[in-house]
Amino acid sequence: MHRMPPPSAWISAFVATLVGFGGTVALVIQALQALGATGAQIGTALTALCLGIAIGSAVLSIHQRVPVILAWSTPGAALLAGVSGLSWEIAVGAFVFAALVGIAFSLIPALGRLAAAIPHAITAAMLAGVLMPFCLNLFRLGSIDPLLVASLVILFLVARQRIPVYALLVVLGAGIMLALARGQIGAVAPGAVFGSLVPAPIALDAGALASIGLPLFFVTLVSQNLPGLAVLRGAGYPARPTPLLLGAGLASLAAAPFGGHAVNLAAITAAICTNEEADPEPRRRWKTGLLYGGFYLLLAAFAPVLVRQFLALPTTLIAALTGIALLPPLGAAIGSLATAPQDRDAAILTLLVTASGVSMFGLGSALWGIVAGLLALGAARLLKRQ
Repeated sequence: MHRMPPPSAWISAFVATLVGFGGTVALVIQALQALGATGAQIGTALTALCLGIAIGSAVLSIHQRVPVILAWSTPGAALLAGVSGLSWEIAVGAFVFAALVGIAFSLIPALGRLAAAIPHAITAAMLAGVLMPFCLNLFRLGSIDPLLVASLVILFLVARQRIPVYALLVVLGAGIMLALARGQIGAVAPGAVFGSLVPAPIALDAGALASIGLPLFFVTLVSQNLPGLAVLRGAGYPARPTPLLLGAGLASLAAAPFGGHAVNLAAITAAICTNEEADPEPRRRWKTGLLYGGFYLLLAAFAPVLVRQFLALPTTLIAALTGIALLPPLGAAIGSLATAPQDRDAAILTLLVTASGVSMFGLGSALWGIVAGLLALGAARLLKRQ
């Protein structure tokens, strides 16, 4: 006899959905806009992402009997938001390529060993370099709208101390209320209410695959998938990497042709659904992942109207929310640099090259950051041997 999940499981799944979607949807919309996607294309992309998260979480949770929580790649969206001069069809081609690399990584041991050979300090520094421009832009906005920046940052710091799980959700609500009080929210554009899947045009460009596709795979793996596995193991579940990473990769591949950038294992929202507060019975807790998938299915159904609501917000508020949402992962990435002092010089070089936004031969700064860091690391180790 199958027992219904307790009320705590419903609440945990609902809160995880609100935190995962509401806390970072502004960043995803900004990233897709930067790549030239129209409002309708962004609606389709969010529909595909929410469907991938919903179906992937439900199927993996049922199959593994573990609360598997998927999410979209927040650092991946930050990487894409910093890209310029790329067409939408080339960007979609890079999404498909990144998903295929992720699937190959989960199935081919040699690729897994190759990726694991890159020092963690280098990949963490690349992630920090991707996130830093958005966090710096948050404070540059202080010269344009000091009240907005100061109030949201102070509220975020207080919420992080008192209710850390809900901090981003609190900031989002406060930002929207402030914009409403100041009369800054524009009219919502007309359009579809219910989500639909319209395939995006796809074009393959070697430079984009190397400078966008590969870094998108790396930042998603290092900052999302690996911590997601760690959260499951920390909750006492024997998380086998292959089926979980394969499932996330297949969800990404299903969403990519519609403009979905990446689906991966969640970390923060997974922590909400995998602890004993979600369900005191560990063997029954997998149903929380099923409920979480159901809530994301509802978001997929209404994705276009949600996108138009966010597009009506002032651009300064979107940029401020984006910068605040990326402060925690930036702090975690910079903190990782202190764990390997022998690699610190190469990591700092990686961070600076990535954050500079340099682009050469059609290749973006994230790839050049990794190249610079690996070259510096190799030279240092060679000289040390001699």
